[in-house]
Amino acid sequence: MNFPGEAAEAVLATPLRTLARIGYGLYAWVVFFVLAFGAVCATAVLPGIERRRRVAHRMSSSMLKLALLRITTKSMERVPAGQCVIVANHASYLDGVVFTAVLPPRFGFVIKREMDRVPLAGLLLRRLGSLFVERAKGQRGANDARRVLRTALNGSSLVFFPEGTFARSPGLLKFHIGAFATAVRAGCPIVPAVVRGTRVVLPLWAWLPRRAHIEVEFLEPLMPSGKSASEAVVELRDRTRAVILSRLQEPDLAA
Repeated sequence: MNFPGEAAEAVLATPLRTLARIGYGLYAWVVFFVLAFGAVCATAVLPGIERRRRVAHRMSSSMLKLALLRITTKSMERVPAGQCVIVANHASYLDGVVFTAVLPPRFGFVIKREMDRVPLAGLLLRRLGSLFVERAKGQRGANDARRVLRTALNGSSLVFFPEGTFARSPGLLKFHIGAFATAVRAGCPIVPAVVRGTRVVLPLWAWLPRRAHIEVEFLEPLMPSGKSASEAVVELRDRTRAVILSRLQEPDLAA
């Protein structure tokens, strides 16, 4: 039984929670924009890609801390000290910030070409040595793929989100082949990774961020098989997607 005082508190609780969510969301956007602008300015003038990536790493970590977002990193020891390709599920525009914060600055990101045209973000990503790829088939997509491969053959470690995009609802989309072709040609391991919580913090088309616990889990590295190159690429893609799907515990949207 609810007493009159309890009923009044219940009536007031909902608008207060709404105001608190709005207040937090506005605060988080201020944090994001101020630090992102600072990162753009710093990387625009700093020489050397390693130095710029170290600044981005620190800025990303500070951004998440100031936004009061708790991050847990599991099994970081599975990321080898040498060259590798990290492959993760994609749930939010926040994913890149999270991986920039948790990974050492030696990693570059492979990103859909549309991001190159976003004001300021495109400049920041270019200054950090990100590689933009055209998702549609065609000459430009082939040229982008060759540029990514050359970068990997030079010994660089890369991060891919092989779904290429993300949806508002939970689930794992089909994987594009580029990350796995790169790993096979470079002869380096794939490190599957699972990110959880970023879709809750900043889902697609969200107006305001929300607070949530973010977790990044690195899984056992996978090496290409000894089959022919084309078979090894497909097998590596399917094995990687299977282990990510098993740990993510979200619907399989590939069908």
